[in-house]
Amino acid sequence: MAKNFAADVLICGAGASGLTLAIELARRDVSFRLIEKQRGPFHGSRGKGIQPRTQEVLEDLGILDRLVAAGGVYPPMRLYRDDGSYVEKDIADRSDPTPAEPYHIPLMAPQFLTERIMRERLAELGHAVEFGCELVGFGQQGDGVLACLTGPHGEESIRVRYLVGADGGRSFVRHALGVDFPGKTLGARAVVADVSLAGLSRGAWHQFNDGDMERLVAICPLAGTDLFQLQAPVPHEGEIDVSAEGLERMIAGRTGRHDIRVSSVSWASVYAMNARLADRYRVGRAFLVGDAAHIHPPTGGQGLNTSVQDAYNLGWKLAAVLRGADEALLDTYEQERRPVAAGMLGLATRLLDEQRQGQMRRGREVRQLDIGYPDSPLSRHLAERNGTPRAGDRAPDAPIRGAAGQPSRLFELYKGPHCTLLVHEGAHHAIRPRPGLRIHRVGPESEFVDAWGHFRNAYGLEEGECVLIRPDGYIGAYAILDGEHVASLERYLEYIGLVPFPGEPA
Repeated sequence: MAKNFAADVLICGAGASGLTLAIELARRDVSFRLIEKQRGPFHGSRGKGIQPRTQEVLEDLGILDRLVAAGGVYPPMRLYRDDGSYVEKDIADRSDPTPAEPYHIPLMAPQFLTERIMRERLAELGHAVEFGCELVGFGQQGDGVLACLTGPHGEESIRVRYLVGADGGRSFVRHALGVDFPGKTLGARAVVADVSLAGLSRGAWHQFNDGDMERLVAICPLAGTDLFQLQAPVPHEGEIDVSAEGLERMIAGRTGRHDIRVSSVSWASVYAMNARLADRYRVGRAFLVGDAAHIHPPTGGQGLNTSVQDAYNLGWKLAAVLRGADEALLDTYEQERRPVAAGMLGLATRLLDEQRQGQMRRGREVRQLDIGYPDSPLSRHLAERNGTPRAGDRAPDAPIRGAAGQPSRLFELYKGPHCTLLVHEGAHHAIRPRPGLRIHRVGPESEFVDAWGHFRNAYGLEEGECVLIRPDGYIGAYAILDGEHVASLERYLEYIGLVPFPGEPA
């Protein structure tokens, strides 16, 4: 880092997306500051669903097991009839995990727990959030950004190479950049609150008056806590009483039950539902991630997950460019992630319409395992390929066995801030080693053995082929390791900043 830069990256906003980006930069030894204008951590449950693809991301970041231990799985949804009887159903289609897809059901973890575990991971990496520190102005100047901050120690001006706005739906960074945020108000207003209550079991997600948007109320036990999350549509106008007494009256009025007693409210929010998508994710050296780039109705549990994956996509690219990769690599962040957000907004809006009709069903599409970047300039077939998966697809997992006999998984090989090149048996080892690239051979006499055939089923590699896995778990390229294709693969690696040491032999 040049001496006249206070840090390489300034991250504004320490929610899930800002924390994910900070962890990604920290484990790549990129200098940054993570600021949050609030004086302390967010303490609400808002984004409580962790989808299977995000679970894979969190495994890579080293916190999935902690989050599973702190949270739990969703209980069945209990739909009450007017006569007090009920039926139960799962909130989503359930299926068993497979070797290629080890996580198949959503995890429930209140947002404050998720963010707390992220902050703990960040502390392990030697960094912390600067609470009570706010960005109040900035300007782009050639090779950097001049940012004006105010915080506990007064005002300061710092120069950074890049600025990232992870500062929510009312993003100061987005407004200052002049980026439009088109979309629509969805004609729905709702209250969400974390409450202590008695009168309902913790073994179900209780929903009353399904499909009736004037009387609907849903009360879900929050895994890892003694709280329940209450959700209910409310009138478009007027004050909403979110005290314990007010919410208890709402429940009684909508359910006819006076045995459900609310004793306290730890957090509550009343909000209008919107679906909006920023016109741009990048303006020069400034980027938008998470809710600063897209806001949505909560149906389908997509928002926090999409935000985490935004940061996961951007983090490795910022680090690569700071280490010499082509600056154009940063353009692929918007090219890849903005279409994903557009699709997420469409899905969440459709599920909201289904909820209004009492017919919402969450299928495979909410798991985010089928998200990919087939049209990205980073998705390349350097050799003819007819099978699946394709470049740009999510990289599947597979059980394998080490040459010493120990069991392993492909995800274990991918874990960390590096790219991974999997070379199938029979291929000449022609790619030069370099920082940021792990090369592994899979075959009968190689370091890893496809003992159960899952690697071949997952990737369909022929003898002599190889596949490059990006740091964010997507397939970057397929190639054959011969002269022409090796040269193409070498150019690809250098484009993303993976350069061999001078004089390193092949």
